[in-house]
Amino acid sequence: MRIRKQEPGNKNIIGCRIEKKRKEMGMKQKELLARLQVEGMDINASGLSKLEGQIRGVFDYEIVIIAKVLGVSLGWLLGAED
Repeated sequence: MRIRKQEPGNKNIIGCRIEKKRKEMGMKQKELLARLQVEGMDINASGLSKLEGQIRGVFDYEIVIIAKVLGVSLGWLLGAED
């Protein structure tokens, strides 16, 4: 596992929650990437890494797909729920 070289960015508020949930589920980025792509999210490995690192912005339709794949509510993903 590589350590992130950059400090987290400020392009989204969900990146750290995605990473946290993915790790809780014991899922590697590659597996999450495959699941997101199956659900119709057009993203590559670099894009997912940047999304988790809060360097890439996220579209509203992507948030819906991410929440579905991770089995969390939109509110939790957006930080409105604990």
